[in-house]
Amino acid sequence: MTLQQLEYVLALEKTRHFVRAAELCNVTQPTLSAMIQKLEDELDCKIFDRSRQPIEPTEIGEKIIRQAQVIIYQANQLRESVQNEKDTLSGTLNLAIIPTIAPYLLPQFIAAFKKAYPQISLKVTEMHTSTIVEKLRIAEIDMAILSTPLDDPKILEVPLYYEKFAAYISPTEPIFERTELSANDMPLDKLWVLEEGHCLRNQVFNFCNEKPEHNHTYEAGSIDTLVKIVDVNGGYTVIPELHIELLSDNQKKNLREIVKPEATREISVIIRHDFVREGMLNAVAECVKQIIPAHMLDARLKKFAIRL
Repeated sequence: MTLQQLEYVLALEKTRHFVRAAELCNVTQPTLSAMIQKLEDELDCKIFDRSRQPIEPTEIGEKIIRQAQVIIYQANQLRESVQNEKDTLSGTLNLAIIPTIAPYLLPQFIAAFKKAYPQISLKVTEMHTSTIVEKLRIAEIDMAILSTPLDDPKILEVPLYYEKFAAYISPTEPIFERTELSANDMPLDKLWVLEEGHCLRNQVFNFCNEKPEHNHTYEAGSIDTLVKIVDVNGGYTVIPELHIELLSDNQKKNLREIVKPEATREISVIIRHDFVREGMLNAVAECVKQIIPAHMLDARLKKFAIRL
């Protein structure tokens, strides 16, 4: 069994087509087919059901593929940890980020990362938290930026910054006259929220201390859409601090501070417990530090490098 054979298996799982998998691996189709067949003979089992079109993994093949992903992930970590000892950051970085952070961080992050680390091939994907956790466990991604805590013993969380929430209120609402709000002042029947699957939705309900007892007319997929809905339809929503700079001067008049309890979310970079690419982790953290206002950054991140 070789790493090359496992890479061929992963390519075939990704493409479900021998010719496309061979092209992905820069080998001929007969070479890829022969190497996978040799692995199947060694393991004495079929990894793929070739009678189906497109081909599919067998039941035992799915288990082999999941383990192969972890093995290749750890092999890549070994190579890149050696590169780190040579003070050269290179290789690939598969980074995931939740949609309620991406608009405020990604545009500047990508530019800063490419400039500082041109030898690293960066791939960034937006995902909901549940998908991120699943893909991190099977080593399909290297790290992610999302809201924590997750309370998962197999995942290491490194806090990056802390972001307050503010209420965005239509002038037609009675609570608009207040200068600041507590959770008890915020009626859920007038609250516009994100769709299911967004961790920000859960955080909003957490500090409101209760769950909605009705179906909202519309649950938006983005903060920007929520703001526009309030502008046209009334009611209110809750937005993260970094979204405030995207509002017009007139829209900023609709903001109110939330107190008692103060509404804040922790934003962290998360990795697998066996992650060893310390240099890559600090590269991500350094780029975040260039973008996020200093008053929001985690105090330890300001002073120290991350140590694994």
